[in-house]
Amino acid sequence: MSYIENYRNSLARPEQFWGDAADQLYWSKRWDKVLDDSNAPFYEWFAGGEINTCYNALDRHCESGRGEQAALIYDSPVTGQVITYSYDELLDLVARFAGVLLQHGVALGDRVIIYMPMIPEAVISMLACARIGAIHSVVFGGFAAKELATRIIDADPKLVVSASCGIEGSRVIPYLPLLEEALAIAGATEMPRILVSRPQLPLDVLQPYVISWDQAMESAQAFGCVAVPATDPLYILYTSGTTGEPKGVVRPNGGHAVALKWSMDHIYDVQPGDVYWAASDIGWVVGHSYIVYAPLLHGCTSILYEGKPVGTPDASAFWRVIEQHRVKCLFTAPTAFRAIRREDPDGALLRQHDISSLDTLFLAGERCDPDTLHWAEKQLEVPVIDHWWQTESGWAMAANPLGIEPLPVKAGSPTVAVPGYDIRVLDDMGNEVAPGESGNIVVRLPLPPGTLPTLWGNQQRYFDTYLARFENCYLTGDAGVVDAEGYVWVMSRIDDVINVAGHRLSTGALEEALATNPDVAECAVIGVEDKLKGELPFGFVVLNAGVQVDEVGLKKDLVQIVRSQVGPIATPRDILVVARLPKTRSGKILRGTMRKIAEGQEYVMPATIEDPAVLQEIAEALET
Repeated sequence: MSYIENYRNSLARPEQFWGDAADQLYWSKRWDKVLDDSNAPFYEWFAGGEINTCYNALDRHCESGRGEQAALIYDSPVTGQVITYSYDELLDLVARFAGVLLQHGVALGDRVIIYMPMIPEAVISMLACARIGAIHSVVFGGFAAKELATRIIDADPKLVVSASCGIEGSRVIPYLPLLEEALAIAGATEMPRILVSRPQLPLDVLQPYVISWDQAMESAQAFGCVAVPATDPLYILYTSGTTGEPKGVVRPNGGHAVALKWSMDHIYDVQPGDVYWAASDIGWVVGHSYIVYAPLLHGCTSILYEGKPVGTPDASAFWRVIEQHRVKCLFTAPTAFRAIRREDPDGALLRQHDISSLDTLFLAGERCDPDTLHWAEKQLEVPVIDHWWQTESGWAMAANPLGIEPLPVKAGSPTVAVPGYDIRVLDDMGNEVAPGESGNIVVRLPLPPGTLPTLWGNQQRYFDTYLARFENCYLTGDAGVVDAEGYVWVMSRIDDVINVAGHRLSTGALEEALATNPDVAECAVIGVEDKLKGELPFGFVVLNAGVQVDEVGLKKDLVQIVRSQVGPIATPRDILVVARLPKTRSGKILRGTMRKIAEGQEYVMPATIEDPAVLQEIAEALET
């Protein structure tokens, strides 16, 4: 069946389409209704059904005779380790850690915070939570204590699973001080924490409320799977909003498993037994979906990579992994390929490796510029597929559906709407625009399975953020075009979220950090284009009247504040001291106009500007 036939069926007969897909999984109790629309616009998939995600990711394959197949390959150039876990071995570890969680009071519906580097114990923790019906919330290990604390407060977990340290290149990053500070901020200093002691920073003495992973696992009793309602949350993943308050995206068990398993075959064109590598981090949605869950649900071998595209040891790192493990499909961010291209523009290191196993490269995280796409095509000599999705969607919204029907690539476009996603482009009044005209990208409701049904503990915010602006539509927050052939072109965000190497950062959170300096009266942060990372934060600060400071020293202090309060990923490209900020008469800072000036683009003087001369001052400051 062609792509267009699949797509039309998914919209015209969604219950049949996704019901057929769900039949590929094991259900403890079959659903009463594939799509429950009784409380629209709050839809639920597979209502009445019961499922266990961990059973479908591990036990099902072991019981069908695939237990000896590799499930997870931990490849860590920063520690010099490569460890392969079969499905049988991974199941044993997950079942025993599920017993550890139960022993420490974690039960169905309880939350567990996982603050971990890219080590096997992180994946084991996620699957163990799924096994007993607990809800995990993974926090990227590089996040600062304040960001971790906000997530602890919001999720209200029973315990935290962490490690003694992470490793960034050659640097060892102690996690325990960050964790302890976060728990203190959250008022949760007596919360149990299970810690993995890594050789690079061993835990010689266990502090109160600290439990050793190794000791707990020695006496652990393996535990079976708990059937949970399909509509119950599997996890909460926090994503930044324009207000700086993180939003807890909820992922339901049933629709998530159905959508991800379907995507492996129909989008990525991989089959059980194939080696699939998502070069991401488990702290981000790509890591959840395509390091842990989708490959294992589909019976593939997944790569867990603790390293960088360059520097561990050099720009050949990816090629070595592909060659050594016979990777069939690689999924990473365009940023990674920009970094590799910068270090090895002619592909000399690539030609030292046999990557003949590689069939496809998929890119996502930020818009892939045509130059990067064409360079990758030339060097790899395989299809290079840009695709578009969000933390909220959990899987691709627009892609080239290789497993259905490969379509011609248009550089700069993530190709077409994936079956299940009724993508439209609307003007600000909610009217659908003509093909080729720019506007707000939305998805007509209902969203397909696997997408967010709400935000954790805040359904009203979910409605206000995503559903309120346009009737019967999900607002993606992106602006762009759908052309006459149905290709989607995502051009920019319609809010003030900055996308740094695929990581969404709130300008509000960055501005809040800058404002903590006592010399700063007000500030603004914009995102400016960066060839390597897509965007970088760029700060503007106005000092208190009469303050005399060393601007070089001030900039260093401000950068350090951002790094400590938000995280190293948020490090600004630059921070300028200016006399004042351009604003509308109502007091809104003209960030969009400032960005155009910073990038040397033409701009129209906003009609509502308070004082046009301020824009000239900003331009002069940037030139200087």
